[in-house]
Amino acid sequence: MNAPAEHANLARQHLIDPEICIRCNTCEEICPVDAITHDSRNYVVKFDTCNGCLACISPCPTGAIDSWRNVDKATPHSLADQYSWDYLPDTTELDQLEATVMGAAELPAEVQQITEVATAGQGGPAMAPWSASHPYVNLYTPANPITATVTGNYRLTAEDASSDIHHIVLDFGTTPFPVLEGQSIGIIPPGVDEKGKPHLLRMYSVASPRDGERPHYNNLSLTVKRVVEDHEGNPTRGVASNYVCDLKKGDKVQVTGPYGSTYLMPNHPGSSIMMICTGTGSAPMRAMTERRRRRMDRKEGGELVLFFGARAPEELPYFGPLQKLPKEFIDINFAFSRVPGEPKRYVQDAIRERADKVFKMLQDDNCYIYICGLKGMEAGVLEAFRDICRANGSDWEQLRPQLLSKARFHVETY
Repeated sequence: MNAPAEHANLARQHLIDPEICIRCNTCEEICPVDAITHDSRNYVVKFDTCNGCLACISPCPTGAIDSWRNVDKATPHSLADQYSWDYLPDTTELDQLEATVMGAAELPAEVQQITEVATAGQGGPAMAPWSASHPYVNLYTPANPITATVTGNYRLTAEDASSDIHHIVLDFGTTPFPVLEGQSIGIIPPGVDEKGKPHLLRMYSVASPRDGERPHYNNLSLTVKRVVEDHEGNPTRGVASNYVCDLKKGDKVQVTGPYGSTYLMPNHPGSSIMMICTGTGSAPMRAMTERRRRRMDRKEGGELVLFFGARAPEELPYFGPLQKLPKEFIDINFAFSRVPGEPKRYVQDAIRERADKVFKMLQDDNCYIYICGLKGMEAGVLEAFRDICRANGSDWEQLRPQLLSKARFHVETY
């Protein structure tokens, strides 16, 4: 039971927690496919009928309806089982694997392809941290997108910087669009391509915490770089990035998602996070950092350590706000590669300079590591880990599978 590939019949079963359900009948009344029923004892969900639409989630006054277990499709929890429960069954090893909701739409092919490329550097499939919150995935598809309204578009980098990076705020009004730190959304640019077909969606990591860019509002933010050249430096115009960076306040945008069920932050007390990023790869790191910042008074988290690379300070998103964060809250290590009169310094150089700290965190079972940015940074970071482990009598190639098995190592590079 080591890889999701061994569980082709795995499914996510929707259940109702009998311990906290108040039998108000709201879920049964609102379910559009009649998947919920009850007897004199419990409210239950029909496995073969539920299509994962989640219409019942937000109206539930206690949250009892938001309960899930991974099961084999051939042997789900039956109605008879559910009617007999006084409490939910314990989680099993199956719940550590990624599963789909029966009847839910499959992820768009472009999302699957992008995700495979982005996570290749992990060295294998990853799992979400055991204390991560339950993610909602693929609620809105290219065939059924949600419309968001632009409520903010701010340039993050200096006007004379070579990178034009924007902070975009999208509002979803009264339509539910729940996201967690580390998840992504899709944006569908209007118009058609050179073949006359609608543009494919482009994925962007969410840069705000789960309670919104503006707390307690149904909104989120993105960090988007205007693409004006390809990876070889040849002039090109990114269809989606230029569309997003040119959006005006009040514009409407077609959005899909959310996407991502493993690149999620831990929530348990004492959990530490090591974040390594370049450029717009800072989006999920900002989300995680802001989540912790808003809850500083609860003292629920462990250490935050950030390694952040860019060409120069004026090219680095959120440089100003980051400098204002208390040092006792977050340990920030910048790396700039194009500062006049100074040697080139990359994010892997900053990691090596903190070798003792990095190795200690690699060994700490309560520390979770996240890498995000351009694909070109990946090899340098992994080589730095390899060197640090070797210098401490350890072997990175043996350590990485252990990190993966404990859901402690997460990579998204593009």
